Amino acid sequence: MTAQSVEIHKPEQQQVANYGDSLLTVIERAARDTSVDIEKFERLMAMRERLEAQAAQRAFNAAIAEAKSEIEPITRNATGHNDKRYADFSAIAKAIDPILAKNGLTYRFRSSQAERISVTCILSHVGGHFEETTLSGPPDTSGGKNAIQSIGSSLTYLQRYSLIQMLGLATSNDDDGKKADAKPDEYEGVPLAEQGQRAATYGVEYLRGWWCKQSQEDRDRFTDSGELAAWKAMAEKAGA
Repeated sequence: MTAQSVEIHKPEQQQVANYGDSLLTVIERAARDTSVDIEKFERLMAMRERLEAQAAQRAFNAAIAEAKSEIEPITRNATGHNDKRYADFSAIAKAIDPILAKNGLTYRFRSSQAERISVTCILSHVGGHFEETTLSGPPDTSGGKNAIQSIGSSLTYLQRYSLIQMLGLATSNDDDGKKADAKPDEYEGVPLAEQGQRAATYGVEYLRGWWCKQSQEDRDRFTDSGELAAWKAMAEKAGA
């Protein structure tokens, strides 16, 4: 990978890329010069690798931030053995895969088994940077599952939750269609404080999703005003 291949999102990343290009020119000249000390050449190569890694990480962070601003809270569409609602993997994938792909992101899983089953979620960006998170647990023997079924159940569970943890995803109840009724045009011309009040009536998870879409300036302003405490109280009262 060269510095040119990294997607640039901010001016400081452009500066890093430009510096990386200049350094690459120096390295190419040094490679042709037989009088250059090998240790100096290796230090130049190491510096180039660090610059590329920094630029790739910044591009990764920018892509994550953009993707998270677009991902809505995911409806809990399934019911577990304890009658607790949750979002299954298909619901999560349907909600996030197109957004991640648009931002140059993809995920995959690596698993291992000893006394416990471990699943690692690997989130990668086209710029070359990737990050991992690992969760572990015992085979799920609930509901009379046989040995193979218990392993498969745990793998599915750990894949789902490692991905949720990696991306910081939020899930929400359907609330008898209330969420579907909260259309974007419902907020047109409505003061931000009142928007927050409406979002809070749909529960904590919906309020969180709405809040993530607001600008940092608006977040700071309403944090300072103390109105967030009122929104939180209303959301908790809604029982989400």
